[in-house]
Amino acid sequence: MRKIAVFTGTRAEYGLLYWIIRRLHESNDVELCLMVGGAHLSPEFGYTVEQIDRDGFEITERLEFLMSSDSAVGVSKSMGLALISASESFERCKPDLLVVLGDRFEAMAIVQAAMIACVPVAHIHGGEITEGLIDEAVRHSITKMSHLHFASTETYRKRIMQLGEEPSNVFNSGAPGIDSIFSLELLERSEVSDAVGFSLETPYFVVTYHPVTLELDGAVFALENLLQVLSGYPNHKLIITYPNADTHGRRLIKVLEAYQSQNANRVLLVQSLGQLRYLSLLKYCDLVIGNSSSGLIEAPTFGVPTINIGSRQKGRVAGETVLHCGESVESIREAMKTSLTKEFRENCKSAENPYGDGGASQFIVEELIGHPLDNILSKRFCDMEPIE
Repeated sequence: MRKIAVFTGTRAEYGLLYWIIRRLHESNDVELCLMVGGAHLSPEFGYTVEQIDRDGFEITERLEFLMSSDSAVGVSKSMGLALISASESFERCKPDLLVVLGDRFEAMAIVQAAMIACVPVAHIHGGEITEGLIDEAVRHSITKMSHLHFASTETYRKRIMQLGEEPSNVFNSGAPGIDSIFSLELLERSEVSDAVGFSLETPYFVVTYHPVTLELDGAVFALENLLQVLSGYPNHKLIITYPNADTHGRRLIKVLEAYQSQNANRVLLVQSLGQLRYLSLLKYCDLVIGNSSSGLIEAPTFGVPTINIGSRQKGRVAGETVLHCGESVESIREAMKTSLTKEFRENCKSAENPYGDGGASQFIVEELIGHPLDNILSKRFCDMEPIE
């Protein structure tokens, strides 16, 4: 029996990992070691570890490392604590394989500990590009410390191999987050209001705006510009989710809280929605707007328009449902006008999602269980072409 550890540190990443964790949990061929830490254990970000408990998963390791600070110093200290906590967890758990998803700083610390402990790593969503974030460097660093790779598109699979990874260990699995759209019984429109405790009888937008970590102010001014434009659509309600626990995140939260308090009848600001409520909201909204990857990856499956603001997702593959715009009021306003036209909305309904149409989680789990791990720790750099 293979012992597989899975690390999750945020609400969004847990939602993407859910069906992988579920299938590993239910497999007779796997002993699951579930490592939960970071924002999951923080009341400030919704204490989402309770959702994991409600889902019926036994948490093997709880890693307390998130500092109550999102400054550069605070994030670096959180990484240090995560490295220490993970090293102790690996000593207790002794997994045969570690699974991580994405590009966050805490994931890199966990993978660093795995590397020192000689635990092979399976990385999901590698090979992607986000030019406006430190995540860009984090993601590629995790790739070089990993041994199995599950890319969400063929473009990303090729980029992972460009980084020198063994082609037989690199797969185009599609994006696992899409599986929830087809596997969950999403709420009916009439049920959504009760589920979120906010009347949504009128049209609404879903808004998620995260810090842009390579900009000095985290793009706070861009969020203020977005809110100014959204104020010009008084007939639409706004469902706004909290930014993540990156540098400048708390500054964005203060801006959002002030906006919500001034527009209480029109704006719902939530720490965490969970996959069922979030995806159900996407299904019936008029528009997804902000700078979250979910607008590029999950929203297109519903045929819903997305406006992607600024540089946070710059470089990521995007389908025909996505409009890119700058951070100025004028740029955001023009994108809003286009996204709400009948012609664009009709085109979105028939557009394909470049991140696949489901089934990624099952494929990934089959490889996690069955892929040979003999000598996998000894990596060679595979050049795309021979170097003279």
